[in-house]
Amino acid sequence: MSDGLIIFLHGVGSQGASFSPLLTQWAVDLPTIALAAPDAPFMFDLAPAGRQWFSIKGVTEANRAERIVAARQAFDNMLQSCIADAGFGNRLDRVVLVGFSQGSIMALDAVVSGRWPVAGVVAFSGRLASPPLYAPSTETRILLIHGDADTIMPVQEAQKAEQILTTIGMTVTCDILPGVGHTLTNSGVKRAQEFIQSLLLPGSVS
Repeated sequence: MSDGLIIFLHGVGSQGASFSPLLTQWAVDLPTIALAAPDAPFMFDLAPAGRQWFSIKGVTEANRAERIVAARQAFDNMLQSCIADAGFGNRLDRVVLVGFSQGSIMALDAVVSGRWPVAGVVAFSGRLASPPLYAPSTETRILLIHGDADTIMPVQEAQKAEQILTTIGMTVTCDILPGVGHTLTNSGVKRAQEFIQSLLLPGSVS
């Protein structure tokens, strides 16, 4: 049995395979942790290829939350399948969600809604866009990683998420990366790995 499970949630218009380089690296660095990178349930509706967790066609501040709510059932089905396949159905405290952009939106929604009391969430370049009412497990740890040069998802979204999540009783770390845009970087990935090791393999962290 693995010591834990990391589920990677890709951005809009992408697919699980976009995480392949990171999965390859972490399979070596975290050999006792199971890894999964599913495709989002829906076809990307703004291009002939790619997947999406919810449509961004015509998305606004006013309608984003309702789109997230509408996407929950398909998201939950996908997550349940990943967790069951890896044998962690009764071990959510050993599961970490790692999202990028729209994947981060869905990961944060999964925990603030109270649906998925997992060990932790790493949200790269995301935002908290879920509708209140919030009912999270305060045992879930959150790491927000965001570049201050992100022109797709403004860095203020990470700062706003940190404030709200802290207010509702969650333990949150927010790492702002100078000069970084809407992307994963080696420094961000290293920080994420250290955070996950602290949750799932605490004895390995010096």
